[in-house]
Amino acid sequence: MMKAALAQISPVLLDREATSSKAIEAIKLAASKGSSLVAFGETFLPAYPLWISRTNGARFDAQDQKELHALYLQESVQIERGDLNPICSAAKENNIWVVIGIAEKPLDRGGHSIFASAVTINNHGKIVSTHRKLMPTYEERLSWATGDAHGLVAHECNEFRIGTLNCWENWMPLPRATLQAQGVNLHIAIWPGSVDNTKDITRFVARESRSYVLSASTLIRASDIPSKIPSRDRIITDESDIIHNGGSAAANPDGSWLLKPQPDIEDVFIVDLDPAFIDRERQNFDPSGHYSRPELLNLIVDRKRYTNAEFIDENL
Repeated sequence: MMKAALAQISPVLLDREATSSKAIEAIKLAASKGSSLVAFGETFLPAYPLWISRTNGARFDAQDQKELHALYLQESVQIERGDLNPICSAAKENNIWVVIGIAEKPLDRGGHSIFASAVTINNHGKIVSTHRKLMPTYEERLSWATGDAHGLVAHECNEFRIGTLNCWENWMPLPRATLQAQGVNLHIAIWPGSVDNTKDITRFVARESRSYVLSASTLIRASDIPSKIPSRDRIITDESDIIHNGGSAAANPDGSWLLKPQPDIEDVFIVDLDPAFIDRERQNFDPSGHYSRPELLNLIVDRKRYTNAEFIDENL
């Protein structure tokens, strides 16, 4: 058996350091409860760009959107300069794997565009993969760039193989097949925070893949949005608003609920995972094993990390 945690906690919107501190506290709490892994929601650090849908964000060249985006860029995560070092240290000190959604501004793409990335950190504090969301959804395209398949990899975590997809990537058959082909049996789905997102797909992916599925979501209330945020009075219509209601959930390999969607609660939820459950369910269906036909149907995945330039320098 392995314990895993879903950290359904709120960010301090657009405050990287304060939100990192909350993540570290959740990591410590999950470890203290015996968890070997803890997962956070999509772009939990420093937050999901919820203002776009609330402030008519599609207006071209709008000054208010530029101000919000500039703040988002300022508070986004640049792995190369060490922004995740405190979280990596917490993973190592607490001997726990961490899967965390970040708004990433990578230097290999110039450092001024944001990607919705899922970062996997092992229990030694090493970043083992960074998966940039393949296709932002609808209004997200006003904020995030499109990613690549470089991070679509599996990792050995105790007796499980884990892999992660961001939000609506979990609805995409080929990314799911990519993880299944690598033997993933603990599928981690990270979400911005809505029961509507997790109530169907969590069980469906579990049933399809005969794997455990953890759906980690974020909770965002009006009170989590600092007064300094530009256009706050337009983002918030009522101080009692719950903007993202969470919905973190977990499903067993037969598609039954292990943890039903949890709305409106800030907490770190713990679930117990039994590898033998997976083995029993794979007896009659294994999507990349005995129930596949690779000689007829197979998938080619380009996992190159795409950048705009490759530099060949003379050795001096």
